[in-house]
Amino acid sequence: MNKSSLHIQLCAGVSLSALIMVLGSSGSANAQAATEAQVKALLSRIDQLEHTVNDLKQGQAQSTAEAKTALKQANQAKAEAAHTAKTVNAKDLEVDSEGHGFLQHKKGNPLTFYTHNGELTFYGNFDVSVDDTSKNIKHGLIDNIPTNGDFGQGPVGNFGWMPAISTNLSYLGARGFQRIGDQPFNFVWQLEAGIDISATPGTKQSNSNLSNQVNGALFSRNSFIGFASKEWGAIKVGKTDAPYKNSTAMFNPFSGMLGDYAVVMGNTGGDNRVEFGTRMSHALWYESPKIAGFQFNALFSPGQNRARDSSNLPSGESDCAGGNDPTSGGLPPFTCSDGAFSNAFSANLSYTNGPLYLTGAYEFHGKVNRASDLNGIFGVVSPLFVNPANTQVGFGPIGQALYNQDVANEWAAKFGALYKFPTRTTIGGIFEVMRRTVPADLQFQNERSRNSSWVFASQDITDIDSVHFGWAHAFRANGDPGQHNSATQAPASLTDLCISSGPGATVACQGFFAPNQNAANMYTAAWKRKLSDNLTWYIDVAATVNGPSSHFDLGAGGHLTTDCHDTTGATGGAFSGPHCWTGTTLLGVSTGAKWVF
Repeated sequence: MNKSSLHIQLCAGVSLSALIMVLGSSGSANAQAATEAQVKALLSRIDQLEHTVNDLKQGQAQSTAEAKTALKQANQAKAEAAHTAKTVNAKDLEVDSEGHGFLQHKKGNPLTFYTHNGELTFYGNFDVSVDDTSKNIKHGLIDNIPTNGDFGQGPVGNFGWMPAISTNLSYLGARGFQRIGDQPFNFVWQLEAGIDISATPGTKQSNSNLSNQVNGALFSRNSFIGFASKEWGAIKVGKTDAPYKNSTAMFNPFSGMLGDYAVVMGNTGGDNRVEFGTRMSHALWYESPKIAGFQFNALFSPGQNRARDSSNLPSGESDCAGGNDPTSGGLPPFTCSDGAFSNAFSANLSYTNGPLYLTGAYEFHGKVNRASDLNGIFGVVSPLFVNPANTQVGFGPIGQALYNQDVANEWAAKFGALYKFPTRTTIGGIFEVMRRTVPADLQFQNERSRNSSWVFASQDITDIDSVHFGWAHAFRANGDPGQHNSATQAPASLTDLCISSGPGATVACQGFFAPNQNAANMYTAAWKRKLSDNLTWYIDVAATVNGPSSHFDLGAGGHLTTDCHDTTGATGGAFSGPHCWTGTTLLGVSTGAKWVF
């Protein structure tokens, strides 16, 4: 560049600066009248000036004074242009105070877009697998399965291998934030909808339970509004995975797969629904920022239940708290008496220091109603006893007392540690305590008080291949309701319940109980290969080995469930009368693809 050309550039810079200062000094009226073309022209000219300055710096023949003059003019023009852009009417220019156009794409994130003083991000998870599972792989379909007269000689229907195609924890969502003037916090929001890729959306129903909730319903998953700040954290209201669940999510490399740790962890009874570590509806929660490695979360969910024993549907909800509609399971009374609860609280505290992660979590469910367990023990018509002398049928005073007592608080606590080694090996473990606080005379059927544990190891073999191993153990519970094929004995300690309602009357005990051998183990292994940054292909195998009176399944936590039920009573509602077979060993193999964006 020769000297005359340089002077031309400098003169142009001076003229540009003068033009911008005129626009800036002419008041808000002129600023409002500025057009998007003017601002773009100014910014374009600034870029030319900056290139000129760079050329001057590199040109040995040019004087330092000329370079400083050009640099000063460019900086002044850039500052004035930014000021002008902020004062221009957003409707005229379609830009916000940061200079971003409405729905302008944000660099570095393919699905994030600018809104006026905020951002919008779309995200999702698509996971579909091909499975083959068996409900029992012991020496045949019915060998080594204890039976009683009510259940016959073995399971009804196909209890062996069955192929299936499953949609696993798939969802679509949108989240974003909005700046609120000069406030030190933002408005935040999220809307998330579950989707079924391989199945038709509809109410959740199986041969053992029924739910009024809809698979694939709009915004049926984690959705909320709230306020967030980097300094003091976030306050949100809506529905979300509780802190108890989120605290150990990174310990579960099998999330949504066969052998998900939720088959055992947080699962007090071994059913295909998880009591602790689930989503809470109508909830209010706080998320703290990370301070010196520590981070705290707390959630409260009011029961919204007019019944003192949690037996009503919560106000505004279609299902009982904890899942299922009032008729599910085929056992009266047809109320929310199969695990429904009122107020709930969940919290966790975690510490992160490089490769080390430690966490402790606690969750409380108030007034959990499990009165239907007594009907399962003593019979649907006569929950406690029958008096053949006068054919009176009913609870009786002791039965009524037990029924009333079977509404009790439940809580769970767990502690976990995880470490990532330089060898690209990750190991972790959790120990969990779950308790139901019923009085001593109900401990015989208290399967909800138990401990559980989980250990896992993950190893990156290459940049795209990894292997994962997990072992979950459900410890023996305090008691067992004996509702299933394992109900084969009446403990002597309960003979005092077999009472007479009058002189000369003969009373027959209706209760039969399980031997309380309800421990279980689950083993899981998987290989994953990253086909791209977002797409992963996996092969998974899992087995659950149940004790003689336990019935833990495969799939609880998000996968297609392989549980203990045969085909008896396939309606899932009030007249289903399902049969659950305890003591089985379940096995499943699965291969699928998971796309996260």
